[in-house]
This record gives sequence, C-alpha cells and structure tokens, in this order.
Amino acid sequence: MCDHVLNMMADDRSEDDAALVIARIQELDSMHVATWDVSEDLSEVAHVRDLATSQLADWDLEESAFTTELIVSELVTNAIRYGKGPVRLRLIRQDTLTCEVSDGSNTAPHLRRARMFDEGGRGLLIVAQLAERWGTRQRLDGKTIWAELRLQEPPAK
Repeated sequence: MCDHVLNMMADDRSEDDAALVIARIQELDSMHVATWDVSEDLSEVAHVRDLATSQLADWDLEESAFTTELIVSELVTNAIRYGKGPVRLRLIRQDTLTCEVSDGSNTAPHLRRARMFDEGGRGLLIVAQLAERWGTRQRLDGKTIWAELRLQEPPAK
C-alpha cells in the first residue's frame, strides 16, 4: 500500500523528500475502557482512586493497583487544582494500561523539581517516575494528560 501511494506521487521525487505514515487503528470495546466524569472537588480524588482500583480488580490487574492509584491521584488532583472542568478519568487496557485525565484547560503541564521544603510540585515528577511513558495531548476543548504502565506478564500455567 505504501509503495502504491508513493508511486502515485510526483514522477520525479529526487528533488523532494517524502514521508508516509500509515497507522492501523482499532476501536476498543467497553470491556477495555472505563470512563468516569469527576466533580471538581478535591474530596472526589479518594472516590476516583477507589473506582480505578475496582476496575483493575474486574480486569484481574490487582498487581497494578498501587501504582495506578498514585498516578490517578496525582493526575486528577492536578486537573482539579490547576485545570478547569469538565474533568474526566479514562482507563484503557490493552498491552499496557493507560490512565488518561482530561480537563477543559489548554494550559500544558510542566515537569518541575520541588525544593526540599515545598509542599507541592512533585505530582508530575511522581507520574514520570512511575509510568513507562507519559505525555499530553491538546484538544479543541482542553487537554489530556496520559500515563502508560507496563502490565506484568501473567504467570505461566
């Protein structure tokens, strides 16, 4: 398919570089995605952690619960504290576990190192240390911060 598309481009490609990216996407069914709307109250963070832990138990991923709770806690707290509504948490189970928190603010977060006696400023650093990968995606109506966790291999039977 790539060769066909490239051959249909200009006859003389010697003067110009071309890059072609083809991606195959699959829509995930509801058995692989869990989504919750989060009220903009910091007291809601504990409840959202419980929802995430319960979902991991349903997916037989209890071994990822502690790390996921920390990541969910930090991302949701940041969205409530520094973003604006609506706030939404989404967990995606594929080969990895992805935690996404979306909010209505377009302000991108930045990683910073808190000083020893600072009471805050460590959340995103904690996420970066715990996650395999993390990042941010801008949307028309805000942003999504995501963190990807490697899932442990199930024991051989």
